[in-house]
Amino acid sequence: MVGRVRRVGKVTRLCYRRRMVANALPPRERLLATARELFYAAGIHAVGVDRILAEAAVTRATMYRHFAGKEGLVVAYLELEDADLQAMFAAARAATEDPKALLDMVIGAIGLDIEHHHTRGCPFINAAAEYPDESSAVRQVVARHRHWFRATLRDVLVAADVPDPESKAASMVLLRDAALVGGYLDGVSATQAAFAETVGKVLR
Repeated sequence: MVGRVRRVGKVTRLCYRRRMVANALPPRERLLATARELFYAAGIHAVGVDRILAEAAVTRATMYRHFAGKEGLVVAYLELEDADLQAMFAAARAATEDPKALLDMVIGAIGLDIEHHHTRGCPFINAAAEYPDESSAVRQVVARHRHWFRATLRDVLVAADVPDPESKAASMVLLRDAALVGGYLDGVSATQAAFAETVGKVLR
């Protein structure tokens, strides 16, 4: 038993820290934090409600009090991902008044995201692959997020006096999509380098 704990010690410590943080949250936030981790790590349809409830240590009644079933929880998970990204953009804007420096920060942040945060692809693309109906609430959240992301990149490019900002913003969205998948499948270092080089060529 001791040997087994040693072999999986890193994972055990990570799960312990995760549970300690989650247990300190109110039930709604604890449920959402647990669902977010499980949905991204294992896939939405692969994770049942019972597993989420067990790991979050909340009742089914509590879930239905805060969310419209599992799909409502998926929507809230994606809205949280969207809010986090919007907050990062807001923090970057607050950190500099130089539009070109802001553009560099955005490009650098995407590279870091591949390595430290979204290590299994884009959560929005992953969710869209599991919800093919474009009229579903999940796909609507995905569509709103992508519209916001493309428009925000365009505004950054306009402020930095980059020519043809509309098409180049669209190109950056595609490159980020590819980088998030590439980081997972092909390795972080090679993907980061290829992303930075390709974005540099697009923005010339």
